Amino acid sequence: MKGKLQSLLVLAFSLAVLSPRLQAQTDSINIVSTAVPFLRISPDARAGGMGDLSIATMPDANSAFWNLAKIPFTPKKSSLAINYTPWLKDLGLNDVYLASMAGYYKLDEASAISSTMRFFSLGNIQLTDNSGNILNSVKPSEFALDFGYSRKLTDNLSIGGALRYINSRLVTGDVGTGVVYKAGNTVAADLGIYYHGLNEEGSGLNWGISLTNLGGKIGYTNDAKNKDFIPANMGLGLSYVNSINESNRITFGIDLNKLLVPIAPKATGVYSTDSSNLAEYRSMGVMSSWMKSFSDGSSITSSFQ
Repeated sequence: MKGKLQSLLVLAFSLAVLSPRLQAQTDSINIVSTAVPFLRISPDARAGGMGDLSIATMPDANSAFWNLAKIPFTPKKSSLAINYTPWLKDLGLNDVYLASMAGYYKLDEASAISSTMRFFSLGNIQLTDNSGNILNSVKPSEFALDFGYSRKLTDNLSIGGALRYINSRLVTGDVGTGVVYKAGNTVAADLGIYYHGLNEEGSGLNWGISLTNLGGKIGYTNDAKNKDFIPANMGLGLSYVNSINESNRITFGIDLNKLLVPIAPKATGVYSTDSSNLAEYRSMGVMSSWMKSFSDGSSITSSFQ
């Protein structure tokens, strides 16, 4: 049972990478799919417990995951957060998890440097061919490492930016399909703006804008035309903080997120048309794909707390 569950998990992540190549033969709704979907998994308990509300909430050590422009407003000079999230543990999968670490150091009252690391393990997977014959076992994993800098522009407004390296190692070599796979690599950037509107009593309105994972496509073969988009995202956040006393406060907030990835074209059933549409989709430039995502009907998600 455990092996089947892990196989299903890898299948789900593989579909996130391969689904633009797999076209349904019906009029079913297409979904937005990307490589390295672990970058959109909430790495810290605080944000996860609030439905991923994080862009304009009060800053902490994990702010670099969501909007690093918040960091100059943290009260401490430095801080470090270490997070561990078992994934599907209730289903008996003890080796599938997300581990992460985030930290910052304030250079002065107006600026700070920060860094985050994320590692996602999909456990040990036994591969088989179409006939059920056992091939070899693999341990798929993905990780991302970034470094950032943020600075106050005024007493209330700050900006920040980070550069991220992403590595995705699902399978390598020939696994019986005739295709030689390799680890995928790319780089991406985060940009953030944060307005800190609290008064001396600790109450007030905060807002933020966060652009994350703005980077190149990622490929798992040597075919330069066979690469996948990463989960670039634009987020807008608003929060109101009501301070009760020095130890307690109530926060009301909302985040709106738009995945900057276009939807893959639907299959028409005509081979020549489908091949042409898919080739056009896969040849789309990164910046063009961000613009296309606003016109293809993909949705906006929200978090409210």
